[in-house]
Parts: sequence; structure tokens; C-alpha cells
Amino acid sequence: MSWTRRPLTLLVVCVLLTGAAGCASGDARERGSGASPTPVGTLLEGRDAEGRPYRQVAQRDAPDVGIEVQPDAADGWDVRLTVRKFRFSRAGAAGAAVAGRGLAHLYVDGRLVTRLRTSEYRLAAHLVPRGTHHVTARLYADDGTAWAVDGRPVESTADVTASEPGPGATPSASAPGEARTHGTRRIGGRGSPDRAGKAS
Repeated sequence: MSWTRRPLTLLVVCVLLTGAAGCASGDARERGSGASPTPVGTLLEGRDAEGRPYRQVAQRDAPDVGIEVQPDAADGWDVRLTVRKFRFSRAGAAGAAVAGRGLAHLYVDGRLVTRLRTSEYRLAAHLVPRGTHHVTARLYADDGTAWAVDGRPVESTADVTASEPGPGATPSASAPGEARTHGTRRIGGRGSPDRAGKAS
């Protein structure tokens, strides 16, 4: 008889301590509640080229990024990001989406070059060979989702034209080219369309 009383006693204790919902299994709770809501914004079906989903937020709450690319003295390129309503997370931050937090992915012609947790970076010259290239900064949450507004990622792109030194010029005597910036979603970047930097 004691074997029937003991399970009944445990059931009563469970209900008293945690409520009926606390005694249900995790699977039963998930089936009853459906999908869990996202903590910030809304996850969209759209994805970036690497398969990461977009996390849409309202325009008033959205972070913003601008990009500036300038030739440096060592034939590379100095990249500077300007962000609004956004803070870079430290390395090792929890992989959760927090409003206005995360990192930037830097692309050259759509190819990922690096993930940034700071506003400055130096692009080596070999990453931007002769010709015109697109350098893009896109903002991501720490869970890997791309911040988005109106279904488009929060990003800014600089058009960079790299030129080879003229005849008789030494590599250190010439800057690699010029840069122009345009926003692909919102204009947020700044560029230097008048700085050609070619050897004379």
C-alpha cells in the first residue's frame, strides 16, 4: 500500500512547490506554447549570402553604420567605421541578440575579410588589387543574425579604386588609389572622392 501513496505524495508536493506547469515535461510545454518569441526584433526568412538570418528592428531602434576607407602610407587601406545606436561587444560575449550590440563583418566584393569588434581596421594591399572594389561593413548581433530594417541589412559600402604606381614611382611614393562611399541601405558612410593618391 505504501507504494501507491508515495507517488501521490510526490505529485502533491510538486504542485504545491512549483505549480502545475512546473511539473509538466519540457516537451509538453514546448508543444503547448508553440515557437518561442525572439528577444529583440523579428527574425525574417531572408538571409545573407552566408545563410545568416536577418533580425528586423524598427527604424527608430535600428543601429546605423558608416564606413570611411583611406589609402595609408604602407600601400594598404585604413578602414574606419562610425556607428550610431550600436556598441561593439567584447570577444567572448554571450551569443544572444541584445538591442544595439554586436559586431561588424567587413567584406571586400562580397567576400568576408574579418569580423570586427572595434571601429578601426587596416586592409592589406593584396586584399584590394588593381581595379574598383566594394568594401562593405554590415552589423550583426552576437547570435549571428544580421541587423535589418525594412527587410534589408544595416550596412554601408565604400567604392575603392586601387591603381598601380606610375612609371618610375617607388611603391612608398604612391598611395594605392581613391575611395568613394555610398550607403546600400541608408547613407551613413563617408568617403574621399577627391583623393586620388596617384604618383606624379
